[in-house]
Parts: sequence; structure tokens; C-alpha cells
Amino acid sequence: MGIMLLFFLMIAFGVGISSRIAKQGEIKVKPNSVIYASFASPIGERGLDNPLSELDLPAGIGGTSKLGLDGVLRAIEKAKTDDNIKGFYLDIRGIASGWVQTEDIRNKLMELKESGKFVIAYSDLMSQKSYYLASAAGEVYLNPSGTVELKGFSSKIAFVKNMLKKLEIEPQIFYVGNYKSATEPLRYTEMSDANREQVKAYLEDFYDVFLENIATARNIPKAELHDVIDNLKIQQASDAKQYKVVDDVKYESEVLDIMRDKIGLDKDEKISFISLKKYVATAKNTEYSKNKIAVVYAEGGIVDGKGSDEEIGSDRYASILRKIRRDDKVKAVVLRVNSGGGSALASDVIWNEIEEIKAKGIPVVTSMGDVAASGGYYIASNSDEIFAEENTLTGSIGVFGVLADFDEFYNNKLGITFDKVKTTRYSDFPTSPMLTGDLTSEESNIIQNGVDHIYTQFKERVAAGRGMTMDAVEAVAQGRVWTGKRALEKGLVDKIGNTQDAIESVAQKAELEEYRLVSYPQAKDPLQELMQKLSGGGEEEAVNAILRSRLGSQFRYFEDLDKLLRGNRYQMRLPFHMEIQ
Repeated sequence: MGIMLLFFLMIAFGVGISSRIAKQGEIKVKPNSVIYASFASPIGERGLDNPLSELDLPAGIGGTSKLGLDGVLRAIEKAKTDDNIKGFYLDIRGIASGWVQTEDIRNKLMELKESGKFVIAYSDLMSQKSYYLASAAGEVYLNPSGTVELKGFSSKIAFVKNMLKKLEIEPQIFYVGNYKSATEPLRYTEMSDANREQVKAYLEDFYDVFLENIATARNIPKAELHDVIDNLKIQQASDAKQYKVVDDVKYESEVLDIMRDKIGLDKDEKISFISLKKYVATAKNTEYSKNKIAVVYAEGGIVDGKGSDEEIGSDRYASILRKIRRDDKVKAVVLRVNSGGGSALASDVIWNEIEEIKAKGIPVVTSMGDVAASGGYYIASNSDEIFAEENTLTGSIGVFGVLADFDEFYNNKLGITFDKVKTTRYSDFPTSPMLTGDLTSEESNIIQNGVDHIYTQFKERVAAGRGMTMDAVEAVAQGRVWTGKRALEKGLVDKIGNTQDAIESVAQKAELEEYRLVSYPQAKDPLQELMQKLSGGGEEEAVNAILRSRLGSQFRYFEDLDKLLRGNRYQMRLPFHMEIQ
């Protein structure tokens, strides 16, 4: 009976998916259309169109659909020359994209505006990131009862040392690098002086770019804009208009009337909106060439083994990179990195596969997203060229190891005790971060020596890849995080630019006049993925989806601890969660 039910489910879902795909192929852009865009949902490096996301399935089973930065930029580029598109309506009530993603979209919207299409932004309330995106528009409108949040940047880190103490869990921490602050939440109750120094430095870089670009776009002197922000002069909608941050205060119905005038419609005529998501579906890459440029999206934490779809699993990515190397049609590779790192072992496995690709004479260029630091920088360090954006967080050349003694927790909180028998001195040497007893001094020395060894190897990789001396690498290492702007000055990256710049550069290196882009990892078939989950696969993803839906924004604290305590003994990753507000 169960098999028959599964069979009929497969047929039903298959019919539903086929119907949706057919409808996508029928998308038509009407004359005098306006693209409607909201970025309230997270944006991936590349899009995921999952027909099952619209079905009423349990959390973690149906999957999700999401816009991808690649598709968004491609769609705005197409709109520049699409006669059916008259303008772009930017609804910025909320924005969930990263700062670098926001920068890329903002730049592309400015190009759209310069092409002669109108770009209008509207919101009831604007966060700093929302307003930064809105400032690219030709006209910015605010609800008369709303406000614009312009107050400068701050960064907050959650420290869990006292929580672990209450639970009687004793962390055992090994690290190298004065700025390697990933373990500080376990060691301290506040930032160290070194960490405060680096956070202050990259926040100031962020703020300078923020000020400069808004001042230019809005034609406000930079010093004047800083004064407005520094003194929190914008508290009401009228203040935003007074200081020229917005063009006017209006209700949305009034903004829609302004759009009707631009299009040439009467007041009661309906505006033909097409959602950005639908318009992206009409802007697919259609070029064909026997020459391929492989674009490898490395997004998420770097982990040993296969990993999930939201992680960079060493086994999965090693297999992908080998497949690319063996494909004679692949003439160049772009590695798009958006990762704060993870397992040191997994990072080295991926680094080696990139070495193998280069040894075959295939050029490799890296494009950095919001973050390409620690292990994320490790896997990029041997590229022929590295592009970062001004607000990319990169560097963090350092290593740490975390183990935790749960002995008192099990004994005092749960009533569980442990005993053991050994055949050799180190037969119980820890293979898991979760301990049930103290480390001996000899064991501690072994782990610290491992951390020191990997740190030296990390610096050697960077020195060889970047053409730097070990001393020069040490001067920018120590676990310090740099913005892309500073990383360029320090020699850690080559140019400021985005993924398209990286593609154009690698095409030139490979001497390609014609080529087609092929994305990796290849998208999974949604129906096959669903069947896998129904048959018992993907339990962890389903559990995490449920926890995320229950815990909301607090889920990140659980997730951070889980990654640290279940990760490889030696790790290269950024601090817990670096919130930039």
C-alpha cells in the first residue's frame, strides 16, 4: 500500500512540476511593463527554482525557491534594452541580501537608470541597507509616516562563555593568530583588544564606502551627509526630505500615479507589473559555444565529506572539480566564493583540486562575494587572479581547534558517568570535539602542534599563490579580517570587481572570443530530491528547517555552536556571527 501511495505521489508531483515548467515557458512580457522587485527574501549566489516550494509540505521537505544574484543581474541587464520594459519599481520594505550582493544590484540599477529607464524606490520604513539600495534609484519616495534609518554601522558578537559555564561544559581551545577571534565567544565575555581593532577597521571601511556612494548618488556633500547621520537628524519622514535623502514623502498610491504618468497611462488604468522573479525566467543564458567557462559556486561552510546543498563538502566539490578538469571543452574556470571557511582538511582537499586544474593549463580566477575568509580564502589563494569587492570580508589567515569537556555536564546535569580501559597510552586520544574528561598535557601539545603546522601550511599556500614572502604573509595574517579594499592594498587580492569582471578576465586569459557559461554544482532535480527525503535522506536538513522556523533569528546561535562542536578538529573559519547593522 505504501509503495502504491508513493507511486501515485510521484505521478501527481510530476504532473504538477511539468505544468509549472510549461507555464514558465509561456511567460510573456507585455508592452509598457514595469519590473516589480522586492528583496525581502534571501538571495543566493545563483537562483534555485523549485516547483515543490509552492506545495504545502512539511518544513525541510519541499525545499525552497530563491532568487539568485546571477539571475537578478542578468535580468536587469536585459531590461536595459527590452523595449517592453519601461521602468523598475523597487519595493524596499525589507532586504535580506548581503552587502556585496546589494552593491552589485545597486550598480546594475544605476546602469539601468542611465540607459533611460526609470527606477523608482518606495518604502514605509527603510533600513540602512534598504536605503543604500534605494539611493541608486532616480526617485526615492517615503511614506509620510515612515522614516529612514541612518545611524552608522555597528557590529555585535554573542559570547557564550558564561552559558557553557552554567551548563558545566568546559571548552578546550587551541589557536594561532592574535586576530583569530572565532573562539573568543567561548573564551571571553567581550571582545579582545585585537578583535576590537580589526572590527573597528572594517566597519570604518564599510561606512566610508556607504557615505561616498550615497553622497554621489544623491548629490549631497559627503561631510554634510556624515553630519546628518552622526547626529541622527533623520527621525521623521519630513527630516528625510529636508536633508535630501528622499525626493518626497508620498503614499504608495501617489507613487503609482507618478509611474502611470511616466508610462502614459490614465489615472484609473492598471500598471502592467511583472515580478523580478518572473522576469529572471525570461533572461536565461542562451549562448552556445563548444568552449565552456565553468563557474563553480562555493557558498556556505566548508565541511568534510559530501556536505549539504548549503555547504561546500570536500568530497562533492573535489568530484566536481575533477569532472571539470577532465572535460576538454572547459577552457577556463571562475570560482565564486561566498564562505567564511570551516574544516582545514576539506579546504586543503579543494585547494589541491584547483592546483590540478591549473596544472592542465586551465586558468582559474576567483570572484569573492560577501565573505571569502579563512578557509574561504584558502581555497582561493592559488587562483591566477582574485577579484574582491570593496566590502568583501576576506583574509582571516589563521587556524584554531575546539574541543569541549562534557564530563561534568553528563555527570551533574544528566547523571551519566563514564569509565574506560586502554591498551595504549593514546588509544583514547580524542577523534571527536566532544570529550568526556580532561586532556593530558601531552595531548594538548599534540593538538596545538597540529594547529601550528596547519597555520604554517596556510601561509605557505598564500605565499606561493600570491607571490609573497612568508614574512609578508605573516604581516597580514594572524587571523586578521580585511575588507576587499584593504586586501587589495595588502596584496591579498588583485582587483576590485564582481563575477562578470572575473568571467571577462578568465576568458581573456584563455584567449576565448566565444564561450558559454556552465554552472556547478549542477542543480538537483526537485522530484528526485523529494523522493530521497521521503525515503529517509536529508533528515538533518529537515530538522534544521524545523528548528529555524521555531527559533527564528535565535537559530544562528545554536547553528554556530553546532558547527564548532561537530566540526573537524582543525578549523579555519570566521567568528560566530558578525552582525553588521
